[in-house]
This record gives sequence, structure tokens and C-alpha cells, in this order.
Amino acid sequence: MSGFLAGLCVAVLPLLAAGFWLGRRTARPQSLGGLGTPVEHATFQTLHTASLAAPPLRAGLTEETAGRSARRLRSLLGTDALCLTDRSTVLVWDGVGAHHRAEILERLAAARETGRGDAFALSCDTPDCPARWAVLAPLTVDDRVHGALVACAPRESAVLVRAAGEVARWVSVQLELADLDQSRTRLIEAEIRALRAQISPHFVFNSLAVIASFVRTDPERARELLLEFADFTRYSFRRHGDFTTLADELHAIDHYLALVRARFGDRLSVTLQIAPEVLPVALPFLCLQPLVENAVKHGLEGRGASAGSKSRISITAQDAGAEALVVIEDDGVGMDPALLRRILSGEVGPSGGIGLSNVDERLRQVYGDDYGLVIETAVGAGMKITARLPKYQPGVHTAGRVTKE
Repeated sequence: MSGFLAGLCVAVLPLLAAGFWLGRRTARPQSLGGLGTPVEHATFQTLHTASLAAPPLRAGLTEETAGRSARRLRSLLGTDALCLTDRSTVLVWDGVGAHHRAEILERLAAARETGRGDAFALSCDTPDCPARWAVLAPLTVDDRVHGALVACAPRESAVLVRAAGEVARWVSVQLELADLDQSRTRLIEAEIRALRAQISPHFVFNSLAVIASFVRTDPERARELLLEFADFTRYSFRRHGDFTTLADELHAIDHYLALVRARFGDRLSVTLQIAPEVLPVALPFLCLQPLVENAVKHGLEGRGASAGSKSRISITAQDAGAEALVVIEDDGVGMDPALLRRILSGEVGPSGGIGLSNVDERLRQVYGDDYGLVIETAVGAGMKITARLPKYQPGVHTAGRVTKE
């Protein structure tokens, strides 16, 4: 955090320097309404303009936020035109010379690859166009180019090159703060939902009721189920580690299914096909169990209390090269795809689908948006959930176990 604050100070100080420079360049013997010297007045104006440009950028780099901040940023630099881009498109063009967009995007491709800025003459056939020269400064977050700030002027200027670079650094800090805010929000929400999804109170109540029913008629069976329940809850409430192995997760699922079978008997059929080579794969803790619980809820409980209703659930884990492919499928009541989209977007609470949004969010947070759940379903058509798990991901590993012989 101290390094981050230091970076923030480094990004703000150039704005102060720019204010002093602007004050010296524009100093005039006039009344400033009690704001002090021309340098102090220019510094105040610089900081005020920056403060107005910052809030939109703290929401990330989008067409809307770029449009709300571009004019303020152009005022900071005092240029004829300014544009903000993401990695592939011009988000906003403020000022003259918008016909230079294509040329700017050509230069952006090189900056995106090298991470370095550029200053270049603009080719223009419009005689009265004042945009003849441009400075492109990359916007970076965690050493990755997210876009660029481009300032256009009538002529080459070393001062503009330095000023555009410093303002781009300041914008990058705002984007880094936005990314930090979004990551913190996602993490807090995922942790809260994970705690709520770890054990369904409904499942706990039913499990204890089933165990109690065997106490007199079959004490040994009650003892076995009580041990299954203890092992499952011990795993679910463990305090160490954010990640587990596929083997441990499947072991916990086995405890869970033992309790479910005790309740539903032969009404529930479960098949497992697990490739041994994927058992050591690391994955977010309690990532698959909520999906199996969802399959039970919609596959069997959703059919009602009819004694003749049966359900089949299949769990497969296959080796797919650099990934492990886990598929959980049931033949239950299914779900309306529109409702499913609302659940995954967080518009519907956990009762709408046990753990689905939680698991989807955590997978995307850990592995990226390409690794969210893939769910195939329709009303009356069951549900098929596919999760892709990279065999290796930086930062994803389980705590080592120390054994003694």
C-alpha cells in the first residue's frame, strides 16, 4: 500500500508543477480575487480541474466516463483536441480534427504492443485544420496498456510531450484506483455469498432429521451418517486456504451425497466419471459442491414429494489438455434461461439457484471472464453445468501438507 501511495504522489506532483509552470507563463499584474499570486491561482485552477476530471475515471475507462472527463483533461493541457481510447477504439474525441481518428488508431496498435508513447506529425488534407501534430501517451494499469491519451496541437512541442505524459500517468492512477475499488467490491461480495452458500440451513435440518430417524431403528447406520455429516461440515467450515484440490472437493461431495441418499433412497441415482489425472488440479474452495446441491434441488426436490419420482445426476471430470473439464448434469425440472441470467447477474437471491452466481463470480475472479460457468437449461429439460479449470494459474495453489513417516 505504501508503494501505491508513493505512486499516487508521483502522479499528482506533476500536476502541481504544471500549475506553477502555467502560472509563470501566464502571470499578469491583475487582481485574482484574493487567490494570491498568478502561480498560486494557476495551481488552484489545475488542481480544481483535475478534481473534476477524476470522479468519472474512478468508474473505469468506458465511453461514458471518457466523455465526461475529456474536456477537463483537454483544459489541463490547453490543446486544440484531445481523445481517449481503449485498446482498440476511440472512446471520445474532444475538440477539432476528429477526422484523424483512423490515423490515431494506427499509432495505438504500436503503443499497445510496446507500452511506450509516441509523438508524430498528422497527415491532413484539410487546409484550415489546426491539428497538425499529436502526442500519444499510453494509459497503463499493472503494466498493461488499457488505452491511450492523445493530445493534438498545431505544431511540435516538447512541453506538450512532457505534459501529456504526466497527465496520462495521473489518469492511469485513477484507473488503477477504479480497478482496485471494483476488485475489492467483487471480493467482499464473493466472500459474503460464499459464507452463505457453504452450507444450506435446509440441508442441515434435513440431514439431522434423517440421522435422528435411524437412531432407534438402525443405530449403526445413524452413526455412519453422523460421521459423514461431521466430515462434510468440517470441510465446509474450514478456515485455512482459499483453494483446494479437485480430489478434496469430490470427497466432500461424496459425504454430501451420502446424506442425500439416506433421505431419498433409490429415488436418486448418481454416476461419477473422474479421470485420475485431474484429481490434483487446484480450484477455488467450495466451488463444485454448490453446483451438486443445485442439481439435487432442481433435479429431485423440484419434482415434489411424489414417491415415484426419480432423478439422475451425473458428475464427470475429464482431462482436456491444459484444463480440467467438470460437468454436472441433472434430469430435473430445469430453469427458465431468463431467470438464470437474472441469477447470474445477482438480481435474484441465493434461493433462486443455490450457489450458481457465487461460483460463477469466483471462477471469473480467479481465472478471468473466459472461465465463467457454461449452463444449458430450459423449463422441463434439466440442467447441464460445465466448469473449465486451468491446470495451472498463477497464485492458485493449495497449502502444502507436511507428513511424517
